[in-house]
Amino acid sequence: DKVPNTSATAASSGTDMNGLAVQDACAKLIARLRPVAAELLVAQYGRPVAAQDLDFRHGRVGHPDYPAEFVEFAWVSRTAWMQRISLSATGYYRTPEIHWDRTAGKGHPFYYFAVGAAVSEVEVDGLTGEMHVRRVDILHDAGNSINEGINRGQVEGGFVQGMGWLTAEELVWNAEGRLLTHSPDTYKIPAVGDMPRDFRVSLLKDAPNPKATVHRTKAVGEPPFMLAISVREAIRDAVAAFGPATGQVRLASPATGEAIFRAILEQRMPRPDADLSEARPRGILA
Repeated sequence: DKVPNTSATAASSGTDMNGLAVQDACAKLIARLRPVAAELLVAQYGRPVAAQDLDFRHGRVGHPDYPAEFVEFAWVSRTAWMQRISLSATGYYRTPEIHWDRTAGKGHPFYYFAVGAAVSEVEVDGLTGEMHVRRVDILHDAGNSINEGINRGQVEGGFVQGMGWLTAEELVWNAEGRLLTHSPDTYKIPAVGDMPRDFRVSLLKDAPNPKATVHRTKAVGEPPFMLAISVREAIRDAVAAFGPATGQVRLASPATGEAIFRAILEQRMPRPDADLSEARPRGILA
């Protein structure tokens, strides 16, 4: 809001970019307040202290070697104001270590990486191709999470968006090349009823970001989107159960109800080289 040439908060980088910019501004302010706090401590306790060694913590300023001797931060700030010392600062942060050569296709485009794992259980109706996601378990790496509620929402939202991408969001063109699924009345996205019936999301514990971010957290952003691949592969595994135990399962993406039904019909058609004695039971399988 205040830095005129700041970066966008794309990829959920707001905490990284703005948090470290705030930290930079705070460091400038503390540097101005250190001499003021040192003078107040000497005046109150008569003990000379080095300004650079003072600790600003929990609304107090003091020397770590003398925990009983401190001054209130509000007093330090008021004294600085009376001395006409600026109490505002602009901080700026640019992500270090990142570079990319587009021509060569080489570089280090990301400061760090976040990982996740997902296991999905689906139910497929062999008579209609209808599919329901019964349960999803996700473990995602968010470093030292600052706000678990926000991170959990990012993981859940990204996963459901990816699930829609792989199971519902079908693009259809007519013979003239005109996009037919161009608006909310023709393009299907996941709704509340499409949410996994049992949705369990956990954040990886005791895994601080090795890079110097605020509180060693990690941005969540888009990575959970890709965890929805587990839904598509669970569908494909369920479709495979309608045919022989071996062979390729051809399932289109997105795996709509029609695509699932076509894949099931193909599984049920005997192959010339198929051993029908190994065919699995047909019906509604998870």
